[in-house]
Amino acid sequence: MKRWDIVIVGGGPAGLAAALQAHTRGIENILVIERDIHLGGILQQCIHNGFGLHHFKEELTGPEYAQRFIDEIEGKIDYLLDAMVVDLDLQEHDFQGVDDSENLREKIKKVSVMSPELGYQVFETRSLILATGCRERTRGALLIPGTRPAGIFTAGSVQRFVNIEGYLPGKKAVILGSGDIGLIMARRLTLEGIDVKLICEIMPYSSGLTRNIVQCVENFNIPIKYNHTISQIHGRHRVEGVSVCEVDAERRIKPETEFFVECDTLLLSVGLIPENEISLSSGILMDPMTSGPLINESMASSIEGVFACGNAVHVHDLVDFVSEEGIKAGDAAADYIASMKNGKKESEALRIPIRAGSRVRYVVPQFLDTKKKNIKLFFRVTEEIKNCYINIESHTEQLRSLKKRIVKPGEMLQVELSPEQLLKVQGDLTVSIDLAQEVMD
Repeated sequence: MKRWDIVIVGGGPAGLAAALQAHTRGIENILVIERDIHLGGILQQCIHNGFGLHHFKEELTGPEYAQRFIDEIEGKIDYLLDAMVVDLDLQEHDFQGVDDSENLREKIKKVSVMSPELGYQVFETRSLILATGCRERTRGALLIPGTRPAGIFTAGSVQRFVNIEGYLPGKKAVILGSGDIGLIMARRLTLEGIDVKLICEIMPYSSGLTRNIVQCVENFNIPIKYNHTISQIHGRHRVEGVSVCEVDAERRIKPETEFFVECDTLLLSVGLIPENEISLSSGILMDPMTSGPLINESMASSIEGVFACGNAVHVHDLVDFVSEEGIKAGDAAADYIASMKNGKKESEALRIPIRAGSRVRYVVPQFLDTKKKNIKLFFRVTEEIKNCYINIESHTEQLRSLKKRIVKPGEMLQVELSPEQLLKVQGDLTVSIDLAQEVMD
């Protein structure tokens, strides 16, 4: 049975960044497991530009961004493609160390893998990094009334058909939801000659980045209707059209506003969900708001030696931030391996909870285990708010306050705290959004 220092589940941008960082720190015995037939994850089908502005300081396409990491991986780090992790055994298993003079006993994890090349294999590892990414919400989760004809796709699947497989999904399309993938595919389909009839968004604002609204929708004169949703799908064998209705403040359909849009293709861009089914079954504590593992500032999960990063933790706007989290996880895993080999037990964690306050949907990380380094907090708001303040407090002590002209749920916010500010923390840390008039009062 092969034994590794670090096994990384997922060969996308987060997993590759974690592997390279751990290797840079001197860890040689690393395995990356990827279920697709190539490394790079979802980036391989994202042929549009806009990647790498933060990480590489230049604009790249998705495949170019991924290839930068793949070129570094080749010849340095082992990887297994077309392989699916089917089970994680994260219970503490002791085994005798190789060096009997030290009588070292180590705690290991077991990763069960299926692949056409190797069949069923179980790998032992000292540390595990989960970089499994996220998946799209499907029609089944939306409960849209109507028939079940051909022509209903998630935006990501159409992206793969068009950009990799070379197939067009139809001739006339309607897009439900205004997530970033849906906005980008509205532009892509238009460039390929498909008539994008309408984008429907049930909320009064877009769930995508402002730059994608401008570059992909407004610049191409694609109609978008806010406070609208699809009330019925029509067609027996193939989609023939959809019924669209306006919704009220409670997001209930107004039947009197219904109108019909003829189309043969329906794209769903209605949100991404961190893919953590394998983590759930292994006993890792999860955050119900993010659907990802509870982590600290070093990307460490609730189980010792297990780390998580990227979209497996929470859905990001930019791949650059995904890579940044991968680097953190790789660093933390390398520190953990070093502490095991040196026989040093990690210091007792502070375990300071970080909570989402008023008008904040979630905050990552959820715990703080050190006050000795700069900490970045990532969070999303619950609604679009103008003229507000981001306030970070610990009980009655205000650590930081930032004024914002506008904040949107579709754009992730981040705030950095210095060690000097963290020294003021007494108990829980709370991130909240306060209106300008509330602050003045």
